[in-house]
Amino acid sequence: MQVTSLLSQQDNAAAPEVAAQAAVQQKLALTAFGLLLVVNAYFAEWFLHNFRIASGSAMIGALILGWPIVSTSIRDLRRGQLGINELVSLAVVAAFATGDYKTAGLVAFFMLVGEIIESRTAAGARASIESLVRLTPSKARRITPAGLEEVPASELRAGDMLRVRPGDNIPADGVITDGASTVNQANITGESLPAEKKSGDDVFAGTINLTGVLDLRVTHAGQDTTLGRVRDLILAAEQTKLPIMRLMDQYMSFYTPLVLVMAALVWAFTSDLTRVISVLVVACPCAFILATPTAMVAAISAAARLGVLIKNIADLELAARINAFIFDKTGTLTTGQLSVARLAPVNGLSAAELLRLTIGAEQFSNHPTARAVARLAQEAGVPAPTATEFREAAGRGVEARVDGVRVLVGRAAWLREHGVPETALTADLGEAEGHSLLFVARDGALAGWLALRDETRSESATALRELTAAGVRRIAMVSGDRQPVAARVAKEVGCPEVAAECLPQDKVSYVRALKAKGYRVAVVGDGVNDAPALAAGDLGIAMGAAGSEVAIHSATIALMNSDLRRLPFLIELSRGARRVINQNLLIGVVFILGGLVMAGLGYLNPIIAAILHNAGSLLVVFNSARLVRLGEHLEPFTRVATTEPSVTACAPCANSSTALATQPA
Repeated sequence: MQVTSLLSQQDNAAAPEVAAQAAVQQKLALTAFGLLLVVNAYFAEWFLHNFRIASGSAMIGALILGWPIVSTSIRDLRRGQLGINELVSLAVVAAFATGDYKTAGLVAFFMLVGEIIESRTAAGARASIESLVRLTPSKARRITPAGLEEVPASELRAGDMLRVRPGDNIPADGVITDGASTVNQANITGESLPAEKKSGDDVFAGTINLTGVLDLRVTHAGQDTTLGRVRDLILAAEQTKLPIMRLMDQYMSFYTPLVLVMAALVWAFTSDLTRVISVLVVACPCAFILATPTAMVAAISAAARLGVLIKNIADLELAARINAFIFDKTGTLTTGQLSVARLAPVNGLSAAELLRLTIGAEQFSNHPTARAVARLAQEAGVPAPTATEFREAAGRGVEARVDGVRVLVGRAAWLREHGVPETALTADLGEAEGHSLLFVARDGALAGWLALRDETRSESATALRELTAAGVRRIAMVSGDRQPVAARVAKEVGCPEVAAECLPQDKVSYVRALKAKGYRVAVVGDGVNDAPALAAGDLGIAMGAAGSEVAIHSATIALMNSDLRRLPFLIELSRGARRVINQNLLIGVVFILGGLVMAGLGYLNPIIAAILHNAGSLLVVFNSARLVRLGEHLEPFTRVATTEPSVTACAPCANSSTALATQPA
């Protein structure tokens, strides 16, 4: 961007990594040697008064330092390119031609130092990205019929069984089949505290197994893992450009000829070659060019640290102008996990017996309601009785014979179809309160009912309040669930607008209607059934993208955990990045215009001009680096486990003759 330095003159793609690093070290040593010769020239002139030694030492030093710059410019001209490199080359050549070897050497040195710093900064950013790959261990312990074998992680395939010991990095995405442990997954989700994992839970490549031994079945390996997709997304974002960056690229081809005309005018009016050289040096617009990309790299780094993945930096810039948010309900504002909110036995049945009948009939089902009942039974210490003749009607209910008794569990309409009197299928808690009701019948008579609910996320209300405080004018929840359930969730989280019972096409229509009114709309969903709406919004944000292939590919931004407070942070980050870019552009303009005026008037010599040029570039880099610290207040965030209400907490259970003991979630 500034000067194609000695670092970029090697063919890194073709050379082995070790040879490439050796070449860089060799050229850095030449740069240091060139500076030593120029310093020696000053020493010989000031203290030894030997001008011949001083001149010879300075000339050799100037040749060593200036040749990488001049040779780069020659290659650019052969390709028909006229850019910033040529300005510096002309300044170095002009100083050298006039016999001012010390000035030529120092100007070349300071320009190279600036480029080395910028190159090292870029290399550091790339190294941090490449370190994602190194998080995945090179070896894995695969379980085979013959026992454990150590294999390269690159050979792992979906379906392989692995054993991960305490302290090991997990080598692939997978599902735990045996064992329990604490896993540090901050590299993927951005959550600072480790997560408890047990059989059936997902784990991700690159995360660290802290305590127990885990056996897992590989679901994704290599570049297909969540970690591999994260790396690809960050690299893709690095290669995208804002409109202002593309505009600057177009005008840079006109900038160099303009500066050359200005230098010619200075020469015509002053006949002072020193002023001309100073003009050429100070006119290099590195601070101006670095203004936007450094801010965006810092912003992307801050976002990635908190598990916010941005595919295109233009989307980060757009986030500052979002003034409407549309949320899905299930899995976004809620946890997506059903829990039993109330348990109401009838006809003198105890709560424990009602739960026992329910878990007996549901124990072979994999439906979310069955899993919710199973969790409650486990917490309450109610064992599942023996069940036979199990049958399930998908999405409607289950039937089984429990201890010789015919038990039906399901929706009211399904129980009516199986002979349960309609007059019996009533509940004190209506569905208007936003609960899903599950009725239980024993030998054709109603035994009681259960109320299930999808718990709201603990941070949902806080996040929506922060969005409103940030200037978001419209916040709506669009759900495919029933109106009573959607209304309950909206009331709990403080969402002012609700649209329920919406099909995917209805959600798209809702988004388009808001956009037609002039709003900039961000759609937040789980990235699976919300994919059309995510694509229809100005900004699509996928929640809980860790491990979800569809979420990462359907949205423009992916949250690697489900902390909704990342959304106000995203807006804050976008606005902060825009402020920093404007500040950087102002710094660049001030340094260039001020430097040109001072150089033209003779107040800057070429060496001071080179130092001033680097000072402007470094000031821009340091100003952009402030963005990296944004969002630090979110890093200690710890998700509170969803607490399932105890059975005795509800009025119907409390009134029953025998209530279950209170069980903490």
